[in-house]
Amino acid sequence: MIRFTLVIGLLVSGSTTLFSAEKPNVIVIVGDDMGYADVGAHGCKDIPTPNLDALAKAGVRFTNGYVSGPYCSPTRAGLLTGRYQTRFGHEFNPAGGTAGLPLTETTLADRMKSAGYATGWVGKWHLGANEKHPQKRGFDDAFGFLGGAHSYFPDKGKGETILRGTKDANETEYLTDAFGREAVAFVEKNKAKPFFLYLAFNAVHTPMHATDARVKKFEGIKDNQRRTYAAMMFAMDEAIGKLLAKLKDEKLEQNTLIFFFSDNGGPTMQGTTINGSVNAPLRGSKRTTLEGGIRVPFFVKWPAKILADKVYDDPVIQLDVLPTVLAAGGVEPKADWKLDGVNLLPHLTGDAKAAPHDALYWRFGAQMAIRRGDWKLVKYDAVADGGKGTSPAHLYHLADDIGEKTDLAAKRPEKVKELQTAWDKWNEGNVAPLWGGGKQKD
Repeated sequence: MIRFTLVIGLLVSGSTTLFSAEKPNVIVIVGDDMGYADVGAHGCKDIPTPNLDALAKAGVRFTNGYVSGPYCSPTRAGLLTGRYQTRFGHEFNPAGGTAGLPLTETTLADRMKSAGYATGWVGKWHLGANEKHPQKRGFDDAFGFLGGAHSYFPDKGKGETILRGTKDANETEYLTDAFGREAVAFVEKNKAKPFFLYLAFNAVHTPMHATDARVKKFEGIKDNQRRTYAAMMFAMDEAIGKLLAKLKDEKLEQNTLIFFFSDNGGPTMQGTTINGSVNAPLRGSKRTTLEGGIRVPFFVKWPAKILADKVYDDPVIQLDVLPTVLAAGGVEPKADWKLDGVNLLPHLTGDAKAAPHDALYWRFGAQMAIRRGDWKLVKYDAVADGGKGTSPAHLYHLADDIGEKTDLAAKRPEKVKELQTAWDKWNEGNVAPLWGGGKQKD
């Protein structure tokens, strides 16, 4: 069933439509380990996120926005390829060495660069090093770190360096602020031509580091971990605000397509790097295929094409970002690219009436899930229930039970069989993991 509340129409200013024939600029912003409840657009009360809220209000908020993995690196692999990461073995976080996004895969940056875009990456990579470095995967400019986690303060850093290209950047600023600064600088450098910026924050992933001034803003939050988390979220929101202000100042706002989402749900259970996030009303955590691990804050804004202050209820997934961005840039996908994502633009402008996907799928080791319509079949990490191993299959009707509390598997065996059969068929197109088993923390 389609639940579509987007009002369709042309945007006009006087007698001039705002549909631009020029290639749009594109920015994809990713938060790290955010709780589903931790943005104002989702009702958060203790952490102000005015810039994220403004981004959501200026475009479309997806109420059923998903990512294809409940962990950091697999989600990024899916984002940059537009393909389920299980298609090419990137099922778990790479554990170092030569592990990373396989060289058989072509990235969104590769495709945007071929389409004449200036390309830049700022932030967290987590897709490999050496021949898998961002500048070997389609990005002209690169600033950030290559692993899965990093200190936010230079004097607390142990391990890898913050890089500009392949050289030590000698960074001295609080890392979230530095990423905001570099995003603004990329826009300044490339404002005269179409650009694609991938801004991947490590906020609000552990370690729990925040500036004293920001922590002080949240003295009313009694829990120390939640207080630090709030300060880290606020820092990311401020950095995003500076980027949005830069676009406005340069008169680029109107024809810049911006996506924002979190790479997975908040880590709230044993075995994850818990950060003080809240996933309510969802059940589950990062590292699970329950809604709390895979349903995330997800917004898109493009004033020249998409009407503002709208809500879209049909399920979408971060795999859709690549084909949507390519369509906006005038790139026609080819069948041999084997994309799993779909172009969302016709759905957001009302040209397409059907839901973007018949079903969405997940595989994470022994865990699995399929969502078709409002029905979800899931086997999840039983640690979420205080147990061990992987749960048996549970069936939930999400329209009535967003918190996945009432298992209907025994009452609806025919629905269980239907969904399991569909998942099995989808799984035939996957390959064995290239590394890992999902047990490592990140």
